[in-house]
Amino acid sequence: VIRRSIHHHISASKLCKDASTALQLSGLKSGDTIAVGGFGVGGIPETLLNTLSAWENGPSDLIVASLTAGVDGFGLGKLFECGKVKRMIASYVGENKNFERMFFTGELEVELVPQGTIAARLRAAGSGMPAIFTPAGAGTMYANGGLPLKHAPDGSVTVHTQPRPTQMFD
Repeated sequence: VIRRSIHHHISASKLCKDASTALQLSGLKSGDTIAVGGFGVGGIPETLLNTLSAWENGPSDLIVASLTAGVDGFGLGKLFECGKVKRMIASYVGENKNFERMFFTGELEVELVPQGTIAARLRAAGSGMPAIFTPAGAGTMYANGGLPLKHAPDGSVTVHTQPRPTQMFD
């Protein structure tokens, strides 16, 4: 048996006086992946998203994982409008017209993922698991690759998804 003693400095509180302070202390940098809770406009971290979208010279080229792409002009919609998102990982993207325009003109990469798979991937990442296996999408373009990931400004597809690793289990 290996026993490991881990000593961390634990602050008395994780509360910050405002969203700007929270983002500054977060260490968020360009190219990072962030998970955004909520569904549509319900339960989203609106104050943090507003502050992040207004942060001049702040992080950009973000990869965002969320169940939905939100709506125009609110929450995640503001992040798209200010150009901070490089790739969106979502299961539903149907109510944000600006998001749609950005995707079809090559300004945004979009990875469509079944809702349960997003939840499983987030749980796995939070637990330190490097991968998950799920039967969702097996034998489809989700597993075999070929879904549009990025378009050119003229609407043609420039990048397709790659095949996912598969494995048979007994």
